[in-house]
Amino acid sequence: MSNPAMKSNKKIIQELKKGKKSTFKDIYFLYYDKLFHVCKKFDFKVLSPQDFVQEAFLKIYNNRHQLNEEAPLEAQIIVICKNLIFNHLNREKKIIPLHPDFLKNEQDLEEAEHHLEFKKEHLFKLIEELPLQQKKIFKLHKIDNYSYKEIASLTQLSPKTIANHIYLANNFIRKNIKKA
Repeated sequence: MSNPAMKSNKKIIQELKKGKKSTFKDIYFLYYDKLFHVCKKFDFKVLSPQDFVQEAFLKIYNNRHQLNEEAPLEAQIIVICKNLIFNHLNREKKIIPLHPDFLKNEQDLEEAEHHLEFKKEHLFKLIEELPLQQKKIFKLHKIDNYSYKEIASLTQLSPKTIANHIYLANNFIRKNIKKA
């Protein structure tokens, strides 16, 4: 195993961007314990700290081409992991536990699942209707969980422009989702 600590930050990120698996493996072993320690500080109801560490590394690998060569890799990895955690915790707060009698029979459940699937398909169709730049920014923020600042560094746009694109996309989706 090569020692990533001996390589420059820029060189490591360049190797990751090229998809060099040995570099990714080195990064995984180097930062796993640190990310696990970060994750242990949070109280999760459903997922475990290991789940978030794995998700963070998956996201790093899948989006490696978006890593910033000028920023410290460790900081980027920790930010990605924390963003995943905060987004999950925000979603957990929004979950409303259902009373067991809420869906009394299988038909109610099937109808609810069908309705939810229809809404989900409609939402993805609406996202595809957005202008190209809005769609890209919306997906980075809402689906990939990037912050405005991270998107700004990736797209070379100001955070205010990012916020405006997301605002316009949200308005378009809200207005049109009600029509379904």
